[in-house]
Amino acid sequence: MLSNSFKWKHFVGEIILLNVRWYLRYPLSYRNLKKMMIERGIQVDHSTIMRWVHQYSPEIEKKIRRHLRPTNDSWRVDKTYIKVKGKWKYFYRAVDSNGDTIDFMLSAKRNKKAAKRFFKKALGSNHNQIPRVITVDKNPAYPPAIDKLKNDNILPKNIGIRQIKYLNNIIEQDHRSIKRIVNPMLGFQSFQSANKTLKGIEAMNMIKKGQVNDLNHSVLGEVKYINQLFGIVL
Repeated sequence: MLSNSFKWKHFVGEIILLNVRWYLRYPLSYRNLKKMMIERGIQVDHSTIMRWVHQYSPEIEKKIRRHLRPTNDSWRVDKTYIKVKGKWKYFYRAVDSNGDTIDFMLSAKRNKKAAKRFFKKALGSNHNQIPRVITVDKNPAYPPAIDKLKNDNILPKNIGIRQIKYLNNIIEQDHRSIKRIVNPMLGFQSFQSANKTLKGIEAMNMIKKGQVNDLNHSVLGEVKYINQLFGIVL
């Protein structure tokens, strides 16, 4: 079945999604994938694979959101660092007490405004519910950002805020799943490319963690699921 998502492409959708999925799921470089495709008798430049990743990563993330099972009301919020054009940027992330991804956001700044924007993004995701308690690190920007959301009636007044480091171990461990994929990339060349790629990495991480409803959680199950998201039925 032909998908309009791959119209005018020189390669079939299955090959495009194979490269995108591998790049987002495993610690591989674009040049690694180019060599792996050569072994399969397929000649594709590493820059072409890069363009595929930038185009389809946000699409994968967008498409899976409607299939995510609900997270719980105990949020664990933290940030990690992503190198863009040789400079560190801030990657806000949140998981629930079970380790399921709540949301994420790449930001050039680490301040109250950025923290507030991240919380609003997380609250706007359909698979999340209003938190009962939010556990954060010692970043002083979090409490005033949460207070502002309470004053704006976006968050209930009775939500608890905890700044207890050991309770955030679960998200610090989850950062490693993302860093394991990001580190071989040796940094991003633009904020836009970083943002697009991270969306795909996070999407594949959510699939890996079993957050997608009615998905056969096996390698072949993931392949079939991603293909079907784009209208490819084998």
